[in-house]
Amino acid sequence: MTGTIIVVDDEEHIREMVADYLNGQGFSAHAASGGMALDALLTDIRPDMILLDVNMPNEDGLSIARRIRAADDIPVIMVTAADDVVDRIVGLEVGADDYVSKPFDLRELKARIRAVMRRGATRTVTSGVAMPEEAAEPGTVAFGRMMVDRAGRRLLKPDGSEEAVTAMEFDLIEAFLDNPYRVLSRDRLLDLAHRKNDDPFDRSIDIRVTRLRKKVEEDPSKPQVIKTVRGAGYIYSPTRKT
Repeated sequence: MTGTIIVVDDEEHIREMVADYLNGQGFSAHAASGGMALDALLTDIRPDMILLDVNMPNEDGLSIARRIRAADDIPVIMVTAADDVVDRIVGLEVGADDYVSKPFDLRELKARIRAVMRRGATRTVTSGVAMPEEAAEPGTVAFGRMMVDRAGRRLLKPDGSEEAVTAMEFDLIEAFLDNPYRVLSRDRLLDLAHRKNDDPFDRSIDIRVTRLRKKVEEDPSKPQVIKTVRGAGYIYSPTRKT
């Protein structure tokens, strides 16, 4: 599996080391020292992924990630300090697909990149109006007010247009679809969503559930599809026959 990757880090030796390693692994890697250099590269190429350091002068990685997510669906992996849980949480909130912590092993980084690419890129947000449920695309299943194309890893609005989801969010959708009416703990959800090495109390699950509710619930403040089971986790309750 190959692809084009932009490595954004203000530390020259790190970005060049990572870019050189990825080039040696069959990827086409480009290095950028910050937001302005990244913007210049994006005028010429559209990468398959951006590896983005959080702590940079001028415009930090979180601000850059917000800009990227507002304009495009390029997958983003954030690079955070080893013990900075806040950066991880905010990174997920702004739509990052994954994160790695410094110092990282280059082989682990490659595995994370390939995992995100396998799980699918983020999708472009498009607007639309509702249409009858019977007009849904063949091969889709209902998930709240949305439809899920599992083969294409897409979340679809009632009119058939796509709603943006990250690879991590789609993993969570699949975990719920595979386990209807079953209480799933945070630990179990992390396991099902391919994040077996995360702390089971990592707030990434809560963040992703909150984001999914905004997309699939009729009223996210009163969730009926992904319900909280106090002290236990979450339960998926299909509202329509799938």
